[in-house]
Amino acid sequence: MAQLERGKLCPLLKKDCVGLQCSWYTQVRGTHPQTGQEVDEWACAITWTPVLLIETAKEVRQGAAAAESMRNDLVGAVAATLKSHVVMGALLRAPGAPNMPTLENKENG
Repeated sequence: MAQLERGKLCPLLKKDCVGLQCSWYTQVRGTHPQTGQEVDEWACAITWTPVLLIETAKEVRQGAAAAESMRNDLVGAVAATLKSHVVMGALLRAPGAPNMPTLENKENG
């Protein structure tokens, strides 16, 4: 299979890319989000846009998954706390339970 070659035409200048003379010529270092390979390249910022959009989407998905996981943990903790309050209330209202002071008793006493 033949390798595709990237063109050198700058659509803004309507001529060949001027490389480091251009303010948009940017170095990117990191891991490519599609291949997992290390990247340390110079190219036009416009050229990097699709790669950076893919990376941003990946990070957003990971953040959403972490938020959902935290929400699920919080819902479980709240449910356990409510259950323990219901059980404790039932025990305190049971016949023979110790007479615990309540707000109503304190206000009348």
